[in-house]
Formats: sequence, structure tokens, C-alpha cells
Amino acid sequence: MARDYYETLGVSRDASKEELKQAYRGLARKYHPDVNRDPGAEDLFKEINQAYETLSDEENRVRYDRYGEAGVSGAAGGGASGFDGGAGFGDIFEAFGSMFGGQGRANRGPMRGDDLRLDLSLNLIEAAFGCEKEISFDHLESCKTCSGSGAKPGSGPVTCRTCNGQGQVRQAARTPFGVFTQVTTCSTCGGKGQVIQDPCGTCNGQGRQVTRRTTQVTIPPGVDEGNRLRVSNEGNAGVKGGSPGDLYIQLVINEHPVFQRNGMDIASEVSISYLQAIFGTKLRVPILEKQDAEQEVDIPPGTQPETVLTLRAKGVPRLNNLTRRGDHYLTIKVTIPTPGKLNHEERELLEKLAKLRNEKVKKDGGFLSGLFSKE
Repeated sequence: MARDYYETLGVSRDASKEELKQAYRGLARKYHPDVNRDPGAEDLFKEINQAYETLSDEENRVRYDRYGEAGVSGAAGGGASGFDGGAGFGDIFEAFGSMFGGQGRANRGPMRGDDLRLDLSLNLIEAAFGCEKEISFDHLESCKTCSGSGAKPGSGPVTCRTCNGQGQVRQAARTPFGVFTQVTTCSTCGGKGQVIQDPCGTCNGQGRQVTRRTTQVTIPPGVDEGNRLRVSNEGNAGVKGGSPGDLYIQLVINEHPVFQRNGMDIASEVSISYLQAIFGTKLRVPILEKQDAEQEVDIPPGTQPETVLTLRAKGVPRLNNLTRRGDHYLTIKVTIPTPGKLNHEERELLEKLAKLRNEKVKKDGGFLSGLFSKE
């Protein structure tokens, strides 16, 4: 039974053309019969070639997605049976050119620009509820003077005379084992197959210039440390009319002075006196909202130190969903008076309480003697 073409290439069904091409090149280098002598490598390479040939063609891919292999039978026969008619033949040559020191064929077509990365710091409130942020970064933009050609207006690139437009130079050397041919990237044109004799004065023949870009980005609610946002077409400009790359924003979440985050949940602490712990009380504590906010919390009588109260649905919202939130865990800290903080009346009351409860305490040289101030 034939394998699924997407499975053969190891890509998802919504993979882009560029992702298909990258996957194909990697597999071609690994399983090409001239490189891999393992049994079955050649058959597997034919499957890889047919899968790529089918999926790289937009119409064939639509038919394959709808009807499976039956929908494209006969449409991609050249790639399956040999290496001389497949849509990926040029890609095979390009994929293996670097193995022999060359760049394969001359790169005359458009090339997509590089992706860029920007680290962006957010505070917890911004990360939890989303925000608009203004960002500035440097990227390569297509030169407006030469429209990205690199040549002075009115002129254009010409074929490289060193490599005759091939982008590579072949050198043959005779050895005792036969003639050895070495393929290297043309040093004159850098593998492009063309040279610019009259460069653009604005970009010095590069076709692109470094430009400072400022734009607004929307941070969705619920993002966390390490999340990455993609801003399409904000990377470096492409070459020869190629599409620009993307900008990837890596999010860094700063620590909050009150709340500690754990996924969608947050935690904080509140201190109460030992009397409030005994009798109970009501307190207003900070909660996580867009603006500074507090909520009244009921501390029940007899609350023990390190008791954790749960404020339901007061944590961080789920990503892109403000209606679903985590919880807020509130840890109760009980404060015991330090030595010298009790006055004479307080001391007497505590002594009476100890006597009523028939509890043994040290009045001299012990806790109470250090706890009570002298008057």
C-alpha cells in the first residue's frame, strides 16, 4: 500500500511550498542512490521524488488532497519512474551541489528574505490581558532607487563571463585514479550567474538597505514566557523580487512584585496577626486585573499558618480567551510579635489566657520575658 505523500516527506498537510521544498532536499541528500547504498534506498527515493513532484504542483496537490493517489495517477509518472522528467530534478541538482563544493545551478530566480527575531519584554498585566506594543527594529528593505535590482537605474545585471551564467566553475584534474572534477562557486558572481557593472549608488549594488522600522503589534491575552509571535512580511526583503521573510517576536515576561505565575494560575501571600488568625477577619487583598484592584477575603477563625485559600477564576486568562481564567492561590502568613513589641497590659492578658488554658509558659528568661517590653 502506498504511503501518504505528506507522511513520506514528513510534513503536515498544511505545509507551505517552502516547507515541502526543505523537507524534500533533506530527504534527497539522505536517500539519493549515489549517496545511500542501503537496500531499499533507491525505492524510497523514488517515493520521495513522486511525493514532492505531486505536492509541489498546486493543481495536483488539490486533486491529491481530495481524491488521494487515484486523483493524480499518471500526472506525476516521470518522477516516480526515473530522474529525468520529475519536477524535482532541478532541486536534486541544487540539493547535491553543495556536497561537491558548488552551489548547484545559478540562482537567477527570486529568493525569499531571511526571518528575523526580536525579544520583547512584557509585565504580567500585559501578558495576562493583552496589549498593543510599539516595536522598533532594523531590517533589510528593497532599495527604492533601483527597485531591488542593485543596478543603477537604466542599467541591469549582465551574464558573468567567468562562469557563463552557470554560477559555478568546474575544474578537472587528472589523477592515477582517473579524472577528478571539482565544482566550486564562481568567485566573480558569488554563484548568482550575473554581475552588476554599474551598481546603484544608494545601496552600493546590494539591492537592499538597512532600514529602521517601527510598527504596532497586538499581544493576545494569556501569553506566557517563551511564546513566539509571528509578524508576516516584516523580516528582511527578498532578493530579485522574492517575498520578504517574517519577524518572530520572542516574549519575555518580567517578574511581578506581588504575584507569582504558574501557567494560568497565580499565587500571592498576605500576613495577618495571631489574633486575626484565632478570631478570623476580613481583609482586602490585591487581585490580578487590568487596573489595580482588590477583593475582600474572609479569613475563617482558627486559620493556621501557611493555609492556602483559593480565589476561583482570578488567575491568568487562557490564551486568546478572556472568559476562562486560572485560579489565584492566597497563602496566609501569621505574624508572631517579636520581643519587645507587647506592652504591660498585653502581657498581663496573655498571662491570664495561659493560666485559663492551664498552659505552662516561661515568664522569666523565656519567650514572654523577651516578648514583653519593660515599663
